[in-house]
Amino acid sequence: MITEVLQPPVVVAVQMIVSPAASPGFPGTLWYGAIAAALTCLLPFVMLLALVRAGRVTDHHVSERRQRGPVLAASLACVLVGLGVLMVIGAPPSVIAMVLALVGGIVLLGLVSLVWKISGHAAAITSAAVSFVILFGPAWWAALLLVPAVVWSRLVLGAHTLAQLVAGALFGGAVVVGLWRLLLLWLA
Repeated sequence: MITEVLQPPVVVAVQMIVSPAASPGFPGTLWYGAIAAALTCLLPFVMLLALVRAGRVTDHHVSERRQRGPVLAASLACVLVGLGVLMVIGAPPSVIAMVLALVGGIVLLGLVSLVWKISGHAAAITSAAVSFVILFGPAWWAALLLVPAVVWSRLVLGAHTLAQLVAGALFGGAVVVGLWRLLLLWLA
């Protein structure tokens, strides 16, 4: 259940929804985050479910490493379309920075996935948890407890090795959040 509830499209959607909090005007700008979530998470996930239903992908977690490249490429295309829409409608810098960090994350995760099955689940939950602490302060440290829960879930299911999970968590917390923070400074 943890794997399903805290899977990357869900976790990243929540992260996108709250991303306007790093720019002035929040919570009035929350709708930009909702648009970002719909275009960068919901749309790719619906496309993935269609691929699973058509038998082109084994499951919605894209467990087969060789299937990850094309799925990540399709997701990247959706995210880039979403980025274009968000730029046209004048989304706050924090939303644009989060979407650009997602682009960087997808590209880097895709490249690693060509040779090794790094955990997207661990990357997503760590990225979101660290982002929440940055956005909303120390009261959100408890969100970090979701990271070991997701790692445990994926390990128990046999979906990843501990090394793949730790690498995913480090990737999400350091690389994706780091990209977001750098891009936010650059765009602000």
